[in-house]
Amino acid sequence: MFRIIADTPTLEHRVVTVRNSGEGDAPALARLAALDSSRPLRGPALVAESDSRLLAALPLGSGRPIADPFEPTAELVALLELRREQLRASDGEPRRGLGDRMRSLFRMPAGARP
Repeated sequence: MFRIIADTPTLEHRVVTVRNSGEGDAPALARLAALDSSRPLRGPALVAESDSRLLAALPLGSGRPIADPFEPTAELVALLELRREQLRASDGEPRRGLGDRMRSLFRMPAGARP
């Protein structure tokens, strides 16, 4: 008998809220930046929270996302990036196509075929 164990991450957080950051999030964002060994975010950001804890944040301007390194957050960051693109598209900025978004989520090379 053979047993195969897949080592694929799964989203452990069943209920996730994506929202704009507010003034009251400053302490949680500072904590998140410290955990991520990053500088605190400046300006407006999108945050992903679960169980009343901020797990990831993405600046709406420029800058890289920050996330809790002790939690599986890659999918949350991808969700924040997708939401940021939706917000930009509603502001009249060009949207990336579905293929571009899928390649970024699965890190497929631009010329590769699934």
